Amino acid sequence: MTTEWDALPDNVQKFMTALDARQGARVITVFTEAAVVTDEGRDHSGREEIEAWLTASVNESEYTYTTEFTGATATGTTVDVTQHLEGNFPGGVVDLHYRFTLDGALINRLVIEP
Repeated sequence: MTTEWDALPDNVQKFMTALDARQGARVITVFTEAAVVTDEGRDHSGREEIEAWLTASVNESEYTYTTEFTGATATGTTVDVTQHLEGNFPGGVVDLHYRFTLDGALINRLVIEP
């Protein structure tokens, strides 16, 4: 089912908004204690590793870019958000999928891939 931004679960909105504002580590509480994030093929397990990943990839990034929400789908406990990024990173343009698996209101799993 296609989902508009305003219909996304609160914690997914909070995470995506903080990520876009380059304040990702501030929203670590949207994840379960045992959450796993996969980005660039690497897993980050638990809030401590996820917070370190967020700090390194968002707050300390050498790249600047803009993002645009382009759509989302929701099925049961899975929410797939698509964003278009443009910036000074290799390739300069990419559409990323953020696939969230929820455990109640919290994010238990996040996979980020093109």
